[in-house]
Amino acid sequence: MAKYEQLASQIRQQIESGIWRAGEKMPSLRKQAAHSGMSLMTVMHAYQQLESQGWLVAHPRSGYTVAESIRISPQSHNAAVETAEAVDINSFIFDVLQACRKPYMINFAFAYPDPNLYPRHQVNKSLMHAARSIPVSNALDNLPPGNDTLRAMIAQRYAAKGISIAPDEIVITAGALEALNLSLQAVTRPGDWVVVESPTFYGALQSLERLGLKALSVRTDPKTGLDLTSLERAFQSHSVKACWLMTNHQNPLGFTLTEPKKRQLISLLNKYQVALIEDDVYSELYAGNEQPLPAKAFDASGNVMLCSSFSKSLVAGFRIGWVAAGKRATDIQKLQLMSTLTTSVPIQLALVDYLSTRNYEHHLRQLRRTLDKRKKAMCRLLTQMLPPDVEIEPAEGSYFVWLRLPVTSDTMAIYTQALAENITIAPGKMFSPGKQFNHCLRLNTSFELDESHTDAIRRLAEIINQHLEQQ
Repeated sequence: MAKYEQLASQIRQQIESGIWRAGEKMPSLRKQAAHSGMSLMTVMHAYQQLESQGWLVAHPRSGYTVAESIRISPQSHNAAVETAEAVDINSFIFDVLQACRKPYMINFAFAYPDPNLYPRHQVNKSLMHAARSIPVSNALDNLPPGNDTLRAMIAQRYAAKGISIAPDEIVITAGALEALNLSLQAVTRPGDWVVVESPTFYGALQSLERLGLKALSVRTDPKTGLDLTSLERAFQSHSVKACWLMTNHQNPLGFTLTEPKKRQLISLLNKYQVALIEDDVYSELYAGNEQPLPAKAFDASGNVMLCSSFSKSLVAGFRIGWVAAGKRATDIQKLQLMSTLTTSVPIQLALVDYLSTRNYEHHLRQLRRTLDKRKKAMCRLLTQMLPPDVEIEPAEGSYFVWLRLPVTSDTMAIYTQALAENITIAPGKMFSPGKQFNHCLRLNTSFELDESHTDAIRRLAEIINQHLEQQ
């Protein structure tokens, strides 16, 4: 097959999969040549062949568009790339999270694992020890980038996984969300385009809204993860400054990118000179015996900012996170000085004490086993109680399950009815700037299925079934 025929076949497959839509303008001959590495003549022959076959339409002095007669096969309800010039979601997220605070709620919308799974007694001992022994000079010692010993411990934990990250690259932050926000600020300005997954963690959307950034939501599959062909299309069609992605145990879908896809992702980012903000807060909560590596493990450019925390694996209330910031470590320290100034000194010292004197690895092994057991039990219960047209995505690792109802469903109606009965869920509207996931919802599976939680799941299933019968 000639090169132009290979390119034509590739573009035809992209059109069939929805990456290029009917009536949409294709990249110019020169842009396509630059992206594909083929000659201008090869690209022109490919476009001409697609035009003769009815896939493309030529416009004098205006290039090519996808033919209006082309209709994309409905393999996905989610478009390849969705744009949002303005993100407006914070008020809705605030309302959902406020409802979660009520103590009498059965809280399947909760963002953290069951608090009873944390080693509270041991952590409190470390906190009391730190409070008693804190020296007078410690406020200065723990200014950005943070406590030297804690940063060295984090670097050593990465080294044990085969990832070389120097302590000087690590900045301690007030939770992972501050690490993610500071990283985003370091590489963007208001009005810039940022790629997120579709669906994505709602905190990413809140950050884009706060900073006045534009969202490019790239199609993401519950099993295979981010569509890298669609990601490259986004890079080609927009001036993207950064990607905010979760390559391990993505929230809300739960997938983990394979190592080859992580390598391919890094290659694409380097090719188009786009920064990666990697949200890796669930990486310790894997199922099985092998922890997945972050995409940063395959990057040699310093262009990946790896963000994580102890909030999901040790204790939520401490709010200690970090960013392994690569070449932008100094920039992030300067930004932190203008916002939180420094992360809590006693909490940093408490973590140093805990990590040096307690058995953190033993706790993690127990936590992973319990989360895996509880997720499987929840999925069995949901499978028994819900009809086959409700798809349950129980990806391994972490503690969320993603439910997809028929596309005509409205999980906001289910959310409202469940809330009236003191049950909270996370409706799909939380995870996208658009409406394409309004038929989905996320559940937290980390709680023990005692009588009250089992009854709540049973009642939630009844609400879902009633809703589907009315559709």
